[in-house]
Amino acid sequence: MFDTLSDRLNSVFDGLRGRGALSENDVRDAMREVRIALLEADVALPVARDFISRVTEKAVGQQVLKSVTPGQQVVKIVNDELVAMLGGEDEGAGDAAPLNFDVKPPAVVMMVGLQGSGKTTSTAKIAKLLKDKEGKKALMASLDVNRPAAQEQLAILGEQAEVATLPIVAGQQPVDIARRAMESARLQNVDVLLLDTAGRLHVDEALMAEMKAVAGVANPAEVLLVVDSLTGQDAVNVAQNFSDEVPLTGVVLTRMDGDARGGAALSMRAVTGKPIKFAGTGEKLDAIERFHPSRMADRILGMGDVVSLVEKAAETIDAEESEKLAERMMKGKFDLNDLRKQLSQMQKMGGLGALAGMMPGMKKAKAAMANANMDDKVLIHMDAIIGSMTKKERANPNLLNAKRKKRVAAGSGTSVQEVNKILKMHQEMGRAMKQIKKMGGLKGLAAMFGGGGGMGGGAPGAGAPTGLPGGMPGLPGAAPGQLPPDLDNFLKKK
Repeated sequence: MFDTLSDRLNSVFDGLRGRGALSENDVRDAMREVRIALLEADVALPVARDFISRVTEKAVGQQVLKSVTPGQQVVKIVNDELVAMLGGEDEGAGDAAPLNFDVKPPAVVMMVGLQGSGKTTSTAKIAKLLKDKEGKKALMASLDVNRPAAQEQLAILGEQAEVATLPIVAGQQPVDIARRAMESARLQNVDVLLLDTAGRLHVDEALMAEMKAVAGVANPAEVLLVVDSLTGQDAVNVAQNFSDEVPLTGVVLTRMDGDARGGAALSMRAVTGKPIKFAGTGEKLDAIERFHPSRMADRILGMGDVVSLVEKAAETIDAEESEKLAERMMKGKFDLNDLRKQLSQMQKMGGLGALAGMMPGMKKAKAAMANANMDDKVLIHMDAIIGSMTKKERANPNLLNAKRKKRVAAGSGTSVQEVNKILKMHQEMGRAMKQIKKMGGLKGLAAMFGGGGGMGGGAPGAGAPTGLPGGMPGLPGAAPGQLPPDLDNFLKKK
């Protein structure tokens, strides 16, 4: 969603980096362009004005203008202020704001917001995240008696997320449902109770009165406002209205994967005074992540997000399977079944676009991919091609003569040319592995780049993140549990 803003800012900073020295006027001209970019991204005017004022004040100092790399210094100042704008000054080094569970169980999380903002889905997503990643026992309860089938929707999402939901009692009112949910949560020794409240088409007295009554009964530890980032500046206005009436503790931004201009995310913290705690990144129940101001600032400024990339790799990649694959590749036994596993891992990690967006310096590559119509459908087509081959053909691609290629193309709904591209990719990866083997394997390659123990070089189970799998198309190869030294250094800085 920040693509346009990111492009504008990077064009401004490219101009600054290209100069050996900067004058005060150069900085002020650049900041004027940054302000225009922020306003075009739908950032609230007072927020944009305050941001530019702080950056300019720091950037025109003698330490910056007289430094060896003034352009880089200005970019660093912008990055630091961007982190602060997104809420990093409170969360410490731009980390995600935690939920408050320092209360007697069950900790109540009350979800509020307008109708259609994604409250019910976000409730299930957060419950699943707390269950899967933090080991919390969660219970969900729908207090929405106005929207047809709202309670049934949460029950279905609960089944999909494998999180318990409060049984529906027809005709029961929100305050009574909240009381029953509290009692049920205590009896079941639940850690977290999530209350999905009703919404309206606009902020009105009835909505606020109902929320205050529920809050009086449930005494929530967290009151999270769910807002749709696609509504742009209006999302900020909604947040302000709720903030004036309800004791909010945080914000959940939905549809962060959409084509919104990003102004809502950048303005929310400054306008409400409350941190963004979660960001919805897709339709699936696992498509939600904690909001890290520093990582988001890095993405906006085109610096990538290697930390999130490694975390995603650690979550989705089977370390044992990765080790077996690395061993096979070193022995020159990399076949199309192995390539298919690599493609599957890329899809699990978010696809080509998501991976390119997280890699430093990959902004232009991502744009080139878009211009060449290379999207995640490419991975699906590749998987279909390999799936149309027989077991023998996947194990020994040399069997694929012209006749067999035609059959594979017809079976996968593709062309012979696309089948040839897959085979060429397999051959190139095989050749690359043979070259690495001649250099002494992955350890020898790591030694060439600086001896690389890197992160994850300690004993197994030491808590280090799993490295990116060797041979993944388009990603730097690394032995399981290792990272290339440049990524290692980047992470240490983080």
